[in-house]
Amino acid sequence: MSTPPAIELTGLAKRFGAVVAVDGLHLRAEPGEVVALLGPNGAGKTTTLDLLLGLARPDRGTVRVFGRPPADAVAAGDVAAVLQTGGLLKDLTVEETVRYVGSLYGRHSRSAIAEVMERADLTGIARRRVGRCSGGQQQRLRFALAVLPDPQLLVLDEPTAGMDVSGRRDFWSAIRRDGAGGRTVLFSTHQLEEADAYADRVVLMRRGRVVADGEASEIRRLALGRLVRVTWPNATADLLAELQRLPGVRSVEARGVTVWIRTEDSDAAARHLLHHTPARDLEVTSTSMEEAFLALTSDLDEQEAGR
Repeated sequence: MSTPPAIELTGLAKRFGAVVAVDGLHLRAEPGEVVALLGPNGAGKTTTLDLLLGLARPDRGTVRVFGRPPADAVAAGDVAAVLQTGGLLKDLTVEETVRYVGSLYGRHSRSAIAEVMERADLTGIARRRVGRCSGGQQQRLRFALAVLPDPQLLVLDEPTAGMDVSGRRDFWSAIRRDGAGGRTVLFSTHQLEEADAYADRVVLMRRGRVVADGEASEIRRLALGRLVRVTWPNATADLLAELQRLPGVRSVEARGVTVWIRTEDSDAAARHLLHHTPARDLEVTSTSMEEAFLALTSDLDEQEAGR
């Protein structure tokens, strides 16, 4: 029997009055994938996560988590979430909080608690009251509580909000280890560099729809292609126009002795430059995730404005 997808959202739609939060969304993630969910404010990311966790009911479409309805998967302990706010008792210490929640899952042994607190980098603040913890420390505590039941799917909403650079790095190292061990992770974030560096796949949402889905390199290429830079003194307008006619070329610009080519097919551009021109010092670079994000959302706005 084949293993069902960890996440399968099909034709998902959700409205709040006149506002369409999710509009015919399709999303699938396999066991062990680390998937980033990106989009501007109001794109529908949080609503999508609420539907996935069974915190809201879709108006249309289906949600399946390991082949089951969300409520069944949550009840079985297969799903856990790290949300941005709520869920913490301010008067308990960090260790008391972890022990209390661990007792609900039958994981209250000293070794189990110590392991989870070590993973979340909480050992040094075990006796600190939750209300005296920083935002980043409280977020690490939420992560510890989420992994206590050893879920197969971990859902994270802005998981590193309030964390410093070192804390974010340690957090994502732990998440990547989880993915390598077979746990599926779906996270939403405004930190584009985190999605670029740590996700197996990036899903870009806009106005309740998926507008791009693939590896980070594919998203960057889909948005703006690659940038080819060469040193080419005395490049004439006719020669630059010839470059413009190459397959996949979007733009050609000369800046002094340097020529910049934005193209979807950097291999074709490089072959032409090396074999048919005196250009030298060729360099190919990818579009940044931020540039791709802005290009894809702006393109969509222009398309919708023209309808």
